[in-house]
Amino acid sequence: MKKRVKLKGRLRIYMQVSLYLGLLLLLVDLGIYFLDLRAGFLLTCFLVFYFGMILYLMFYNRPIIINELVSFATQYGQIQKELLKELDVPYALLDEDGKIIWHNEAFSQAVHNEKAVRKSITSFFSSVTRDRLPLEEEGVSEFEISYENSEYMAKFTRISLREMADDSDIIGEEEYKGCLFAMCLFDETALKIALKENDDQSLAVGLIYLDNYDEALESVEEVRRSLLTALIERKINKYVACFDGICKKMEKDKYLVILRKKAVAQMSGKRFEILDDVKTVNIGNEMAVTISVGIGLDGLSYSQNYEFARTAIDLALGRGGDQAVVKTPEQISYYGGKSHQVEKNTRVKARVKAHALSEIITSKDRILIMGHRMADVDSFGAAIGIYRIAKALERRAQIVINDITTSVQPLIEMFQNNREYEPDMFLRSQQAIEMAGSNTVLVVVDVNKPSITECPELLKICKSIVVLDHHRQGTETIENATLSYVEAYASSACEMVSEILQYINDGVRIKGEEADCMYSGIMIDTDNFMTKTGVRTFEAAAFLRRNGADVTRVRKLFRENAAEYKAKADAVSQAEIYREYYAISVCRSEGLQSPTIVGAQAANELLNMKGVRASFVLTEYQGRIYISARSIDEVNVQVIMERMGGGGHMSVAGCQVDNAQPPEVIKRIKETLDKMIEEGELRQ
Repeated sequence: MKKRVKLKGRLRIYMQVSLYLGLLLLLVDLGIYFLDLRAGFLLTCFLVFYFGMILYLMFYNRPIIINELVSFATQYGQIQKELLKELDVPYALLDEDGKIIWHNEAFSQAVHNEKAVRKSITSFFSSVTRDRLPLEEEGVSEFEISYENSEYMAKFTRISLREMADDSDIIGEEEYKGCLFAMCLFDETALKIALKENDDQSLAVGLIYLDNYDEALESVEEVRRSLLTALIERKINKYVACFDGICKKMEKDKYLVILRKKAVAQMSGKRFEILDDVKTVNIGNEMAVTISVGIGLDGLSYSQNYEFARTAIDLALGRGGDQAVVKTPEQISYYGGKSHQVEKNTRVKARVKAHALSEIITSKDRILIMGHRMADVDSFGAAIGIYRIAKALERRAQIVINDITTSVQPLIEMFQNNREYEPDMFLRSQQAIEMAGSNTVLVVVDVNKPSITECPELLKICKSIVVLDHHRQGTETIENATLSYVEAYASSACEMVSEILQYINDGVRIKGEEADCMYSGIMIDTDNFMTKTGVRTFEAAAFLRRNGADVTRVRKLFRENAAEYKAKADAVSQAEIYREYYAISVCRSEGLQSPTIVGAQAANELLNMKGVRASFVLTEYQGRIYISARSIDEVNVQVIMERMGGGGHMSVAGCQVDNAQPPEVIKRIKETLDKMIEEGELRQ
């Protein structure tokens, strides 16, 4: 069937204008008849001839004119097509399904395929899917795509066939549906390379601190101390110089480093080998020297990069030293941290912190004390120690605790119904929130991560906050603390509080029940003084013994019932040894009041197996999976748990996982171990 073609728009008006003029002359002719009949008759004859010619041209010459117009449009379209075909910008037309129906030569060169027609655009650019093409209401979409070694900015324009037909002056009398997509590729490879090179040249600021400078010097002969210092300084300067950086010594144990961002990436790729290289310096010193590195980059200014570096070095030191921390506005990355922090023999810091704590407490009327969720013996014992300090300074103190575990229950019973202690000595979170105000000091013990404190809301309400903790700091910390005393070398929070007690008002006399609680905290966190113990740990225990702590009474408090003992034994017996050195097991929680405590004990027991470097025990409790991770000295379980969103110590760490089942979490642990072994962070 032959389709009719019609004209429209200005072209149609132009073709019909002579007819309209003839109608106007016809009206004029009628008017002339009233003036002169002969003139009117002559004009009528002219009009008959005029209309005859017009009709002849319209009906007999119209196809010729239309053919000429179509021919012109075709030639015009061919010219446009040739221009697009030879255009240097890759260009293609896609149908509704994303298949290529036409493309120019530049597109063929870009995708290295001259026969790309009828192929899906996704076969060349996997990121270009149907749902990313512009919708009808959007019209245009832009996004970046990659192909081999090139980077493009792709621009997609939706073309409606109906609108395209409406815009044409020559159309067929039929309906047009559907759409096409015009795709343009703008090559930004050179721009991206230039931007990356410029970014790689941007300034990064670093700080390098010697962790145990004084202790290391004391372990070597006096005449050889300058040699030890020179060798360490040479190692650091040589390391920075090989990355084309600048290193300037600020103090005897502090260095300022200026680097390019590219150099930091190279250091990170080699996991800051200077951390292990410095430890090899030995001229007879009994103690290996360790360093901490803090680097700040991607700040808006040089001063902001320096502040990032300061924050990074504080994190590195707070986490125990012997590690590098790289801070950017978006994230914080940790490297190293494989050595145990050396215990400081001097108590000057404890005395200074004790004096500052006294001033803060005496400046307020009410003291609130809280630890972490699911309080353990160390958390509760430290809270009792702070309670005694507040009482010695004649201030009212209360302890915030919600869920009472089986391990803490015997200790709490010693204070409940005891006339020497207030009936409201222990509060729940809601009660504490109602009491807190501007005249309240909040003391946080055994935790420095706000999200896992007993009542995170109190951190926002109280203006004066004191943090006492022995866990290594992570990315999430309590930032608005008036006083922060975080020492990763300490065995427990109870050890730290015991030292502070000795400097409050020339020493505070504590009661037997309180001494038992604090002694229990040290004993549990050190696994009966077998792990992470130093001289100051035993000194703190001796102080508590002098103040009435009874070892036999403490031992009786922590005897296990049959169900807990069987659950622990079951977890140990069913442990899986992964990659020869890592024990993984699940502790059942049915019938146990505090299954997480039993899980932690099972993790400790697994370390008694020969060859086991680290143990991981999972406990499902209250809709959440608790992971207890333990090691002796060969593996840093804190770094492993941090990768899963947790934290802790090098040898004692943990993590909490929501909305997961034990098999899924075990798989995640194995994947994390595999990845860290592959990256060289764990030796196999």
